[in-house]
Amino acid sequence: MTVARTTRVRWFLVLWLFVLSAVSYLDRVNISIAGGAIADAYHLSDVQLGKVFSAMLVGYAMFQTVGGRLADRFGPRRVLTAGVLWWGIFTALTALVPPGFAWAFLLFIAVRFLLGAGEAVIYPAANRFVAHWIPIHERGIANGWIFAGVGAGAGLTPPLITYLMIHYGWRSAFWVCAGIGVVAGTVWYLAARDTPDDHPGVSASELTAIHSGLRLSAVNDASPVETRDSDGGLLPWTRVVRSREVWAVTISYFCYGYVAWIFFSWFYRYLAKVRGLDLKASAFYSMLPFLAMLVCCLLGGIVNDRFTKRHGARIGRCGLAVVSMALAAAFIALGSQVQEARLASVVLAGGAGTLYLSQSSFWSLTADLAGSSSGSVSGFMNMGGQIGGAVTASLTPWIATRYGWTASFLVAAAICLIGAVSWIAVDPLNTLTANRSLAGNAGAVSHQSVHGSHVTPANS
Repeated sequence: MTVARTTRVRWFLVLWLFVLSAVSYLDRVNISIAGGAIADAYHLSDVQLGKVFSAMLVGYAMFQTVGGRLADRFGPRRVLTAGVLWWGIFTALTALVPPGFAWAFLLFIAVRFLLGAGEAVIYPAANRFVAHWIPIHERGIANGWIFAGVGAGAGLTPPLITYLMIHYGWRSAFWVCAGIGVVAGTVWYLAARDTPDDHPGVSASELTAIHSGLRLSAVNDASPVETRDSDGGLLPWTRVVRSREVWAVTISYFCYGYVAWIFFSWFYRYLAKVRGLDLKASAFYSMLPFLAMLVCCLLGGIVNDRFTKRHGARIGRCGLAVVSMALAAAFIALGSQVQEARLASVVLAGGAGTLYLSQSSFWSLTADLAGSSSGSVSGFMNMGGQIGGAVTASLTPWIATRYGWTASFLVAAAICLIGAVSWIAVDPLNTLTANRSLAGNAGAVSHQSVHGSHVTPANS
């Protein structure tokens, strides 16, 4: 008797989204490592360099909703491929700014803004993939893997860029990053499909597992409702912007982005310039926050899925985010007070890691809330996060110049606490995709989810 073959295509594609995530952060963070050399070569101040950093984030933030809508309309396969090729072009162009060019500062801003615009598609498109490929009870760990790429890419950037700068000059680093992106994007286009039904390599058993897991009944027998719109159409923006849940997670993600981008934009330069570590020591210790992000993304995804399955989404999605962001605030505030540079690096890395325990909560929740429009909704949320990043890229050195770097980190800790509190307003059962005829049943389930265990998101 022949045993039916069970494939794991969805996990290979999640793994490749991990790779694309790493490449996107390699392209973002490389300039923070090369920033000192660029500032010296073009006579830029820290404040000007901060504006260059912010330019990428402004472009990234402005095109989040556009990128998400494109992914919802045209699918993550084509949109992500086009995005990765775009990153490669503008990463390479960063290295082509002529030496001694009078308008170099403005040219850097323009190139980085356009790089950010192209990178805006990465996570909304990935979330659109998750909504159609990943069963509800696997979304935490899937997002954990995807966002572990943030830690991997950002963590590998300091030693890689430092090595290339020492041996071949700072421009070579951007050429190498561009080449890696083109290769990764080509593999994605060849391997991916927008839905599992379109993929020739997906077995019947895997297809059945995916489709059955996309229904809320897969983790909650109280409701047979699917998490996607019944007509497969895109949600109108009026429905999105009227959602309390969407605004709460967007505000929280603004706070999240503000804190995270201190590490991406300024941590390496902070260790070298403020803490007095040499080039190689700065490269090593600036890796620690990103390695902590990698580990905690995966850990947070596992905890997210298990708690959601056992105790409901209120605990699994929201409770985890509240606790982890509050812990991150405590680590960052404490790390800013530590006098010894290496110990301070370790404590601050703990803040980055605990912050990233909450990452899968943001993205799993938006996939649960929005279904087929998850690209659009997560793009809207991520716009808030990147606005936070753009603010910190410019505001952090301004605060540090006037009040000291300790004040910069204490402000970040306070903002992180605001992000934790914002999650209290989120009801994970209040999805955007249910039709009105099901609202009564969903409300009953919502009541059960607060007072009973093993109840997970239902539509309302």
